[in-house]
Amino acid sequence: MGAIYFASDLHLTAVEDPIFDRFSAFCRRVAKDGQALYLLGDVFEAYLGDDDDDPLVAAVCAQLRALADAGIALCFTHGNRDFLLGQAYAARAGLRLLDTQELVALGSRRALLLHGDTLCTDDVEYQGIRRQLRDPHWQAQFLAQPLPARRAFAAQARAQSSAHTASAAAEIMDVNAQAVAAVFAQSGADWIIHGHTHRPALHRLEGQRRRIVLGDWPRAASWLRVAADGFAELCFEGRRVVVD
Repeated sequence: MGAIYFASDLHLTAVEDPIFDRFSAFCRRVAKDGQALYLLGDVFEAYLGDDDDDPLVAAVCAQLRALADAGIALCFTHGNRDFLLGQAYAARAGLRLLDTQELVALGSRRALLLHGDTLCTDDVEYQGIRRQLRDPHWQAQFLAQPLPARRAFAAQARAQSSAHTASAAAEIMDVNAQAVAAVFAQSGADWIIHGHTHRPALHRLEGQRRRIVLGDWPRAASWLRVAADGFAELCFEGRRVVVD
């Protein structure tokens, strides 16, 4: 049995970007001792549909397919940047698409996996936008547009998102403590593993509950590794934090 890896918020933009080099190095790491890899959203800075002909989309697919062909289980949770990734791309890359929340067993622990944006309930404006973007009718209309129109929309959406992030109070951009408590209670999880907030950390909560926040890759490569014997380390910004 190999190690299980978790990562999110790579925000890949181009094959030429240094972040893609970090992703390639990470894939080589996973290939050495990995049993499974969970990608918890925002792998892409923008994903415009399974018919996107951007070279980055094909390059990421090739990297993931190589891992899948080597027998490593690959799972993907949609983020707020790549929620349009569909079954066609998943099949090409060897990905299994997860639900918005997915409970998995990590040895004796139960871990709830999610992107993390649904926990940021204080950001009312974002939650309203999220509901629109996840609506199947809206998505169908968007995907029916030609790629240039979709690219223009995505560029405008990124600009608006950056403006919102810059102007919003810092506290509303993070998770809501009551939302976290509710998810723990509803799921029965021991751990919650997520990204989205770009605030990597290990939060030790009541009892054995842990909230593990994955880091964003534009700053540095970040991942959680759970070994076959249950030993877990969160790696971010050159640090390694043991998940006890």
